[in-house]
Amino acid sequence: MKPKDDKKIEQIYKATLQLVNDKGLAGITMSEIAKEASLATGTLYIYFKSKDELVNALFTACRKASAEVYFNKYDVRKPFKIGFKTIWLNLLKYRMNKFQQAIFLDQCYHSPYITESNKEITRKLFQPLFKLIERGKEERLLKNIDTFLLLTYMVGTINEVVKHTHYNGKPLTKNTIEQMFNLCWDGIKE
Repeated sequence: MKPKDDKKIEQIYKATLQLVNDKGLAGITMSEIAKEASLATGTLYIYFKSKDELVNALFTACRKASAEVYFNKYDVRKPFKIGFKTIWLNLLKYRMNKFQQAIFLDQCYHSPYITESNKEITRKLFQPLFKLIERGKEERLLKNIDTFLLLTYMVGTINEVVKHTHYNGKPLTKNTIEQMFNLCWDGIKE
């Protein structure tokens, strides 16, 4: 059996991201993905047996890519606020630079497509972020409320500003980014 071509997989992923951005995850079909990727539908099925399989593979690839960006230059030995801001800025950067991936991931979280094993991979990939928030609570720097709520607040504010920026064509300035961080920090600090 001939090995799968990484370039074709990349074409398929790119086409899927574009279609999800245009139509939403539930609204796309394998034949539309094949057409967008400039492949025969039969060729697409050689790479992925179903839309579910494709979505899960792309989800895993996007989660791994996002984790690499989120934790870039993060040093657990640094003071809490420095580590928090590093990850916060990285998260903002990922969502701005990989907007289609971010939209795809958001839709996956609210869909029945993602398997339990992929959800577990995500939990493992993002353990450093959960540990950082727990550390902030232990050091009495963050409000002593549920970690998931703190992370939802942190990520949610970034997501909404990025969407607003993207859809309205308004660039984020350094000053706006600093104001956003301070609003987030003020909202979760003890």
